[in-house]
Amino acid sequence: MIPEFRDDRQTRALTGVPTEKLPLLEDAFAVAWDDEKERAYQEGFSKGERQRKPGGGQKGKLPTAHEKLTFLLYYLKVYPTFDVLGAQFGIDRSKACKNVHALLPILCKALENLGVLPHREFKTVEEFRAACDWAKELLIDATERPHSRPTNDEQQRDLYSGKKKRHTVKNTIIATVTKWVLFVGGTFSGHEHDFTMLKNEFPPEHAWFKSIRVLVDLGYQGILDAYEGENIEIPHKKPRKSKKNPNPELNTEQKAENQALSRVRIFVENAISGIKRFNILVYAFRNHKLNMEDDVMAMCAGLWNFLLI
Repeated sequence: MIPEFRDDRQTRALTGVPTEKLPLLEDAFAVAWDDEKERAYQEGFSKGERQRKPGGGQKGKLPTAHEKLTFLLYYLKVYPTFDVLGAQFGIDRSKACKNVHALLPILCKALENLGVLPHREFKTVEEFRAACDWAKELLIDATERPHSRPTNDEQQRDLYSGKKKRHTVKNTIIATVTKWVLFVGGTFSGHEHDFTMLKNEFPPEHAWFKSIRVLVDLGYQGILDAYEGENIEIPHKKPRKSKKNPNPELNTEQKAENQALSRVRIFVENAISGIKRFNILVYAFRNHKLNMEDDVMAMCAGLWNFLLI
């Protein structure tokens, strides 16, 4: 049974998308779904494995694009267990699981067609500059989210974040001052350092940030030495406490510069909080499908960008 939303507040609470934007997303999802059905049909027909045309056969519990999209958005926003999800939509838990994994690529394709998916990789500096040539500043930060405790000892050690005292995964986020998420990096284990992640995805030997203003936080100590660029800005760090300087403080000018930097950097924090309106990124991630923790991060960033258009 598809839930009926009483008002816009409830629609946002259960899908993460406002009522007025759902039809546009639904149309894109329907097109992506039809394309996938046709592709599957042509592939099966060419192999001699299928004779029935698309649309034939028994109809499922989620026959329309509207019902499929509502089902998937509800899962991403609320992040129930498959038992609860199945009970909510009148299907078995195994069927709920199967539908989620089948529909996620369709939503990804729909967001790609809408032009709102963030970049995941830049192979060359030229490709990177072409993607961000419209932006005056780039705001770089890392976001960390909880992950269920793995049963494997090696995986437990790999995902354990000493800073958070729990098992987590992390991604690098590059956003603009308009809160648009331009880039979502790959998913790293929780103990990986923010700056190490950036260097893995943007090797310092290339001049990625030479001709654009880049703002980072103190988690990227060393970026001025590692990367070529005159417009890379990082906050001043308070000096270490010592016998000669028992009460270290920044001077007035340094504090003012840090405040000015924070006023701009806050927009990447706003973008990250927008991505995390979907509870699949808030609660401990418990799905076991390979790379799903990475896929949903990009998809939720795409949904956030969709809300900005």
